[in-house]
Amino acid sequence: MEATVFAPALEELQHVKSSQGEILTKHFLDACRHILPVIDKFGAAMALVKSDIGGNITRLETLYSSNPTRFNCLYSLVQVEIESKTAKSSSSCTNGLLWLTRAMDFIVALFQNLIEHDDWSMSQACTEAYNKTLKKWHGWLASSSFTVMFYSYSALVVMKLAPDRKKFMEVIGGTGDINADIEKFCTSFSPLLAQNHKFLSRFGLDEMKAS
Repeated sequence: MEATVFAPALEELQHVKSSQGEILTKHFLDACRHILPVIDKFGAAMALVKSDIGGNITRLETLYSSNPTRFNCLYSLVQVEIESKTAKSSSSCTNGLLWLTRAMDFIVALFQNLIEHDDWSMSQACTEAYNKTLKKWHGWLASSSFTVMFYSYSALVVMKLAPDRKKFMEVIGGTGDINADIEKFCTSFSPLLAQNHKFLSRFGLDEMKAS
């Protein structure tokens, strides 16, 4: 079957929930990891995005691996920190899940922009995605550095480093239907991210900003 670069993530997403509707830690983290090769296709413009997402996956995976049975469900990683009163630490898995979720919000919004707005440049698609998902969580200083060098959402950086939009879509599409796979990915992943936000919000952990 012809496939795009999204195929591994789409396959993983079929197994991400238990029969009770709980998000399973390993499958969720693996689904996120499968997006890293997609981000690679952006080139240098998204190198730090990949590093940030990969780092948070590793942080969560380290705790999961310490006791896979206990931490089979994603939110158990947060609950143990709530009980130990360490959830708000900058090095906590709770913080890692929050920023992983926010980064994936950005990725989903970016790809939604690319399939919904044929006339948008890569720069415009990135800028709108950042403004919609991440900008409010950064203070002035963080937002400024983010614009220039972190997620490279600014027009100047994206135009210099990111690939041409048409060529980029051809590269990630391979021989499959890239628009269809992007839509499937966004449709499947968005509810998981919303569920993460809802869970974190219950404990007042969804409003933390960059320090």
